[in-house]
Amino acid sequence: MKNFILLLLLASFFTACKSTSPIITSKKGEKREKSSRSENRRTDKVADHLIDLAADNIGVRYKYGGTTRSGFDCSGLMYTVFNAENIVLPRNSYEQSKIGVVLNQKREQAQKGDLIFFKTDNSKIINHVGIITEVSEDEIKFIHSSTSKGVIISSTKQAYYRNALVQINRVL
Repeated sequence: MKNFILLLLLASFFTACKSTSPIITSKKGEKREKSSRSENRRTDKVADHLIDLAADNIGVRYKYGGTTRSGFDCSGLMYTVFNAENIVLPRNSYEQSKIGVVLNQKREQAQKGDLIFFKTDNSKIINHVGIITEVSEDEIKFIHSSTSKGVIISSTKQAYYRNALVQINRVL
């Protein structure tokens, strides 16, 4: 009987110690747990898929409030693209800038799939967003919907975007 109770206690101990991957919802300044290689590969695949979805819309016209291929605004494009991966973002760029981990002081850590935010036309608040597609030492390329050209790829080498860049967020 004692052996049976001991066996039962050991079985419950081992099943109670099951390891799971933590969900990381850190805020600016908080330490994050390191991700495993498989989590990094999954994140890279999701980022690639999001970029592919955004790129499929290159050439689609700008439409204020638009969330379809008949026209996108910048936040509508991000809302639609991320929603395809069941990642729910708020509908406007200012609210989207509050999601994820802010990498403001760590722009060198920016990577594909991160959201990039701007204050354009002397705005006091964030009013434009894109998804990063490529990062190099002196440039960040991103897909967004511009009011003049619709969905395009732009670069922080362009003075307009370099001067308006205010924030990068990691959502994945």
